[in-house]
Amino acid sequence: MSPSASDFSADQGLPAAIQQLGWASPERAQAFAPWLNALQHSHDVKPNTVRPASADASFRRYFRVDADTSSLIIMDAPPDKENSQPFVAIAALMQAAGLLVPKVLAWDEALGFMLLDDLGQHTMMQVLDVAQPEKNLGLFNRAIDALLRWQQASRPDVLPLYDAALLQRELQLFPDWYIAQHRGKTLDDKQAHQLQSSFELLVSRNLAAPQVFVHRDFMPRNLMMPWDTLEPRLGVLDFQDAVYGPITYDIASLMRDAFISWKEDMCLDVTVRYWEQARALGMLDHEGWHSDFGAFYSAVEWMGLQRHLKVAGIFARLTLRDGKPKYLADAPRFISYIRATCSRYRELTPLLRLVDSIEDHATVSGFAYGRM
Repeated sequence: MSPSASDFSADQGLPAAIQQLGWASPERAQAFAPWLNALQHSHDVKPNTVRPASADASFRRYFRVDADTSSLIIMDAPPDKENSQPFVAIAALMQAAGLLVPKVLAWDEALGFMLLDDLGQHTMMQVLDVAQPEKNLGLFNRAIDALLRWQQASRPDVLPLYDAALLQRELQLFPDWYIAQHRGKTLDDKQAHQLQSSFELLVSRNLAAPQVFVHRDFMPRNLMMPWDTLEPRLGVLDFQDAVYGPITYDIASLMRDAFISWKEDMCLDVTVRYWEQARALGMLDHEGWHSDFGAFYSAVEWMGLQRHLKVAGIFARLTLRDGKPKYLADAPRFISYIRATCSRYRELTPLLRLVDSIEDHATVSGFAYGRM
């Protein structure tokens, strides 16, 4: 837990605004103060206006600070815990692709402090009308625009490869953290073999998809409403873990959100909109996807399942290891996603039964809907 402002006394010479940000150590606070003060001259920053903006699941924090004509964002990314080089490189890559992303205005790599322009105060998540899903279609169209710009810029050997080893490591978070640590259960040999077989099937199916740039966390919480209401593009954040991998990943992430669930007709509507535009761009010439939306949607579901298993494990780890309990509160959403997808496909019946045994659910035989 971060210390409160009272943990740092005034005789340390820290302005109140900096003290109130909460710091893991007095040394980091002391390093921040002169770095911020130097921005008065280079970027017209007003140090006494610095205040919290947001935090994420990593060790990064964000502050907002006023400048002469606008506000700016400061990233606090301790270099012993966060490598900011991918953020800088991918920001440039996205900007070249025509996306609205933060511009890096100043960066002290050794200290881990970065000054960025401020894309906006509200995320897409904050302005969604959950009660009337159809009213959000305009926002989702803008999200699709950003996603297609990103994917069209794709080329190999630029970003890390989302390969079988990485997919398998991500899936392993589910048994290691969700099953063993959160649920407190140990799989017997048969269950462990069934889980591994299901993982291998998922990996092989998902790696068969065309490869593109993958944001890896493309969802409304990471899309920003720009200050300029005439700007048609949504801002894109949290892209530092981008990879080169399955084209199905980001659209699955967008519609099977970590923090909000949509009924399937809404998921279908937005995914069809993406599919129509992607195929017109020649991006879906694969196994009949160009002419068969059902085949493409099935692939999106299989990709989404991999993500759901991974995120359930990550949310358990964030709570149990990192002391962030709010994330595990959303774990039931992911179990629901997992069970819904597994119930559609006969090949996933063993995984469904295993998840049900972990969750103490009774598995219902038969399939009520979907393709088999």
